[in-house]
Amino acid sequence: MKKLKWGMIGGGEGSQIGPAHRLGSGLDGLLEFTAGALDHRPEQGIEYGQRLGLGDRAYGGWQEMLEAEKQRGDDKVDLVTVATPNSTHFEITKGFLEGGFHVLCEKPMTMTVEEGEEIVKIAEKTGNICAVNYGYSGYSLVRHMKAMIARGDIGKVRLVNAEFAHGHHADAADAENPRVRWRYDPALAGVSAQFADCGIHAMHMASFVTGQEVTKLSADTVSCLSQRVLEDDAMVNFRMDGGAVGRLWTSSIAIGRQHGLGIQVFGETGGLRWSQEQPNQLFYMPLNQRLQVIERGEANLSPEADRTSRVTIGHAEGMPLAFANIYTDLAEAIQARKEGRAMDPAADLYPKAVDGLRSMAAVVAVAKSGKSDGVWLDARPPMFQ
Repeated sequence: MKKLKWGMIGGGEGSQIGPAHRLGSGLDGLLEFTAGALDHRPEQGIEYGQRLGLGDRAYGGWQEMLEAEKQRGDDKVDLVTVATPNSTHFEITKGFLEGGFHVLCEKPMTMTVEEGEEIVKIAEKTGNICAVNYGYSGYSLVRHMKAMIARGDIGKVRLVNAEFAHGHHADAADAENPRVRWRYDPALAGVSAQFADCGIHAMHMASFVTGQEVTKLSADTVSCLSQRVLEDDAMVNFRMDGGAVGRLWTSSIAIGRQHGLGIQVFGETGGLRWSQEQPNQLFYMPLNQRLQVIERGEANLSPEADRTSRVTIGHAEGMPLAFANIYTDLAEAIQARKEGRAMDPAADLYPKAVDGLRSMAAVVAVAKSGKSDGVWLDARPPMFQ
């Protein structure tokens, strides 16, 4: 298969997320890094892009890249990743979708629910793919957990316990570090900090593995560092449309926690547990039986797990490989559209614009509930109510 062309907005030198995208996109040889506007400082972005081999397709800004790539016709990039600060996601994603490009946007997809609904409508109208990078859903055993729940291995889901807690923003002396400060600035981050940054990964994973959507929630939010306008810790209770009860904790001041993304799902006949820091094991406890440890890469797992297991059993699986699974899904979806065929259902698992919209509605509900003593609120976007 001919390589698809991939471009990137943001993710420049020193970026936390840029290297993971560049590694993941190129891992399977399906996408070629062709174009980019990698920095809000035009000269630095062009210079860095040229060092990465982009030549004259290293651009000084996303608008320049959009106009130039549109003029290239069949040689334009097939997929554009948006990896810029939250406040720019909507404008850039909208511009590229309307310009005829498929888009993978970092989360949160937008700053408001209204913007999210507009992106969903634009993607539907144009027929272009809009995906959202809930990259942790690309882990092989997360997908196997989803398959096990779907086939009834733990019976009807009763309870989901998800968390994403770390301590990397706990030092008050580091509060003015630009890489930290913007996350708690409403002008750049929106109505929420920690939940919008990390909590929505845990909530998306709860929906992803169970196949249920969050309908309502109640939140307790706090800024443990008093100078912060937005929250750095949140506890969220939620209900799902399939009857499951959910509990979610997210924090950036939990000293001693490193990454801290994990999920437990408890059903009528069994329970499952997975942690992103130990991604090679999925713990399965059938009712009244012994604990089973499912190893990534072992034989006779689900098709969803088999196609996303990249290294031999016993070797570590990491975040760039999970991102690679998202990119492989997208390459399959784009190629299927080019060829006018249906895509492999096991590959149709990449997070879509509607997932980004639902997450944004949850972010807004958490922020409002947290300011209203935990009142229960509808967590669905208006178009799905």
